[in-house]
Amino acid sequence: MSSSPQCRTIVGDADWPHPAQWSSFNQSVDGKLVATVPIAAPCHRTLFNQANLSLYDEQQCADLRNTWFFSKTHLPSSSSPMAYQFTNNSCNPWLDADSPCTLGYLPNYTVNATSAEDIRKAVVFAKEYNIRLVIRNTGHDYLGKSTGAFSLAVWTHYMKNIELLPHYANDQYSGAAIKVGAGLEGIEANTFADAHGLMLVGGNCPSVGIAGGYSQGGGHGPLVSKFGLAVDQVLEWEVITAQAELLTASPASHPDLYWALSGGGGGTFGVVVSMTVKAHPTTYGSVATLTAANTGNNTDAFYEGIGHFLQELPKMVDAGAFVVWIATPEAFTILPAFAPGLHQDQLDDMFQPTREIFSTLGISLTYQSYEQPTFLELYNSLPDIWNVSDASLGGRLIPRSLLQTNPDGLVDAIRFIASQATMTGVSYNVANATAPDFNSANPHLRDTIFGIVLGEPVSYTDWEKTEEGQQRITNVLLPTLQELTPNGAAYLNEADVNSPLWREEFYGGNYERLDKIKNKYDPDDLFYAKTGVGSHRWEQGDDGRLCRT
Repeated sequence: MSSSPQCRTIVGDADWPHPAQWSSFNQSVDGKLVATVPIAAPCHRTLFNQANLSLYDEQQCADLRNTWFFSKTHLPSSSSPMAYQFTNNSCNPWLDADSPCTLGYLPNYTVNATSAEDIRKAVVFAKEYNIRLVIRNTGHDYLGKSTGAFSLAVWTHYMKNIELLPHYANDQYSGAAIKVGAGLEGIEANTFADAHGLMLVGGNCPSVGIAGGYSQGGGHGPLVSKFGLAVDQVLEWEVITAQAELLTASPASHPDLYWALSGGGGGTFGVVVSMTVKAHPTTYGSVATLTAANTGNNTDAFYEGIGHFLQELPKMVDAGAFVVWIATPEAFTILPAFAPGLHQDQLDDMFQPTREIFSTLGISLTYQSYEQPTFLELYNSLPDIWNVSDASLGGRLIPRSLLQTNPDGLVDAIRFIASQATMTGVSYNVANATAPDFNSANPHLRDTIFGIVLGEPVSYTDWEKTEEGQQRITNVLLPTLQELTPNGAAYLNEADVNSPLWREEFYGGNYERLDKIKNKYDPDDLFYAKTGVGSHRWEQGDDGRLCRT
């Protein structure tokens, strides 16, 4: 099949750029073009089915396997996603060395962008040659938006500029702000903020990029019950559009683009160069962790205790706490409850009813808490549990009202799912953080008491099992929550990539308006991301080619 305007050009098409054209493009970006070599290439005797390109090294492969599940292994790579399932099993470090190492769904080339001009040139080149364009920062991505077959990627990871704006003012906000480059990780941004007595809303995992799909999709984390979602902090965006223009989008300038970028999802409306956000005075805070054991002989009491804990959640999040809990067949774990602006004894008091009920029910329980004088010290004190996204995911937002209208049904659903898969509850209150319709974050987030995230493990030795796990999420596990929350929603950064109702669930009634803005700024759909706005017009074939439907 040859390429046409209906499809993106792929390798083998007459229109795919020749080596000399790639070379000329590389020169135009000062040698920043990276040809993709999968990081697992040392585990395979052939590369791209060519023995003469072999990078096989048994010791390097063993070293890679030992560190594969750490974020730091993938962060320096221009192509390696932390959610392996979106590679199409192309270069698997756990398969036999004689198995092939191919690109699969990884980008063919990546521009290691360090300036807006690098991004602009990548946009121009992708448009000229009708090539799929992908936007990537860290590779933290649960829905496969930061990779794509036969693509040119823009890698913003080294755009680390950051600037304090002590006296920012517009019609909605007056105070300190910080301008962060597209490549800043949350820990980097908050380390800078702390040096000025400030803190920023960022993610749970320190290495998640703060200005990319995280904030553009909403963004939850330790400070959101106190200040609102990450996207509620955004004052303006700098963005390269599909027309290769550098625009500043704010409530006063290109307000429609500002609204769309602020919650409408990453990789969709343009390439963000920087983001200016509210900065808040740092504060003391406290953390609590709790573990209750399910021995198998106390299961009814175990879930009764969980049900009582859920009834305590509203007062916790209303006081500014952010509570992450995990239910598995073996245990119920709170890891952590993060409470900015609350002292340790205040947090202990909030957990006292939960501790008492588990004790009364005869459930073995451990509880710990502590306090730190600044947000950064508290954040850095958390257990280093953040790993690569080594699970297929699904998610559902649980409205606060369900705790009153059907608490038993909710506990039954949790019990059904947690007996079969890992279940995480991410609890917060962002109801009053911003005026309605000020940004495009899913409106359902405003009445959510917690988001449930389901995980089915990726199998590196059985690709069919991995695919079946995602299907179980879609067809077996999530329906139990969907029945409880008809016409409900999912958080688009932690959702089921195969959801048949993704337009309604991920965007909460905003999709049509978002798509009109998409058509205005990107009429040719240069920016494609699976389940992103406008992606309903496209389909990826078995060969990886992206075509209009």
